[in-house]
Amino acid sequence: MIMRTEVPRRLTVLGSTGSIGTNTLDVVRQLGGRDAFEIMALTGNGNIELLAEQARKFGARLAVTADENRYAALKDALCGSGIAVAAGMSGLDEAAGLDADWVMAAIVGTAGLAPTLRAARRGANIALANKECLVSAGELFLDAVGTGGGQLIPVDSEHSAIFQCLDRNQRHALERIILTASGGPFRAYTREQMAGVTLQAARSHPNWSMGLKISVGSATMFNKAFEMIEAKHLFGVRPEQIEVVVHPQSVIHSMVGYVDGSVIAQLGVPDMRTAIGYALSYPDRSALDVERIDFSKLARLDFEAPDEARFPALRLARTALERGGLQGAVLNGAEEAAFAAFVAERIGFLGMAEVVEAVMDQLTDIGPAGEIADVVQADVEARRRAREVVGRMAAA
Repeated sequence: MIMRTEVPRRLTVLGSTGSIGTNTLDVVRQLGGRDAFEIMALTGNGNIELLAEQARKFGARLAVTADENRYAALKDALCGSGIAVAAGMSGLDEAAGLDADWVMAAIVGTAGLAPTLRAARRGANIALANKECLVSAGELFLDAVGTGGGQLIPVDSEHSAIFQCLDRNQRHALERIILTASGGPFRAYTREQMAGVTLQAARSHPNWSMGLKISVGSATMFNKAFEMIEAKHLFGVRPEQIEVVVHPQSVIHSMVGYVDGSVIAQLGVPDMRTAIGYALSYPDRSALDVERIDFSKLARLDFEAPDEARFPALRLARTALERGGLQGAVLNGAEEAAFAAFVAERIGFLGMAEVVEAVMDQLTDIGPAGEIADVVQADVEARRRAREVVGRMAAA
């Protein structure tokens, strides 16, 4: 079904070769392709073959590789296509600055922060899938959105659910936000069992099909910790209004509770294209070829409180929210360094949270983010200290 628009929406996808990016382009295809969207720019990193294929298929004006060393390869792959090519941070900045109505912000890591801020400041509507924008630089990013005047639509399934459940005319009656978590593959494990978890086991999510980083983050519940911080910024709630409940079936994506006791939930089969389609079609809804819930076959919906002794990431998120300032950037940087150490088999599964907590305790008084350089500096310092902690743990 072609999305109903008088003229094609101009779209840039920052991070088109990752899982969010490829699903975004599948949604674009479903909604009418070039009849519904004019692709201004696509950006990727090392997968030049896929990036070039996407750029040709969707008629992008500009293709960018974040890896400056791959510029020549991308140039060769798009030779004769008429598609402009750029590379590095300057290329990402160029892509973000193009006159796209909508920008899908799906670059993983701090590399996505600067181009997303650039797009927000010029007034683009941001479909946000990059967690660093809010976890590491929440106030800075929201200021940029406010300055530009564009809309901010979350793409993460939980935040999309909350966005859909919120009654814009009843924000004063909002009592709580309830983020659901699948619990990951180790929901029923003891700490002793979790100590022996391998990378292969951690990457196998029971419900969602995701990349390695997100899959491991779901297993540790650091993903949910980041979502707590994002929710605070996205919806303007106090930390104590944010709750997490484990829901193994991942059918209810999140809920909103109001002061009259009502709770409104958003349900759907686990498929990130639903939230992506909602963001790209907003404020309308467009038909998508995704699986529908068959309630006659839905035997049960289970809920349980998360165990913060086994999943300390949630406690660390609350600590970051209480401390404020750049604690989100510290949490994020330390977690990414700890994740890299786990992948390299330098620390065990439980060691990731231990590294993050140690770094946060070392950087308790780090100040607010006045500009993006402050965020980058906090991130670099957190990663440096995390590597030091990992080194001591590995040597013990």
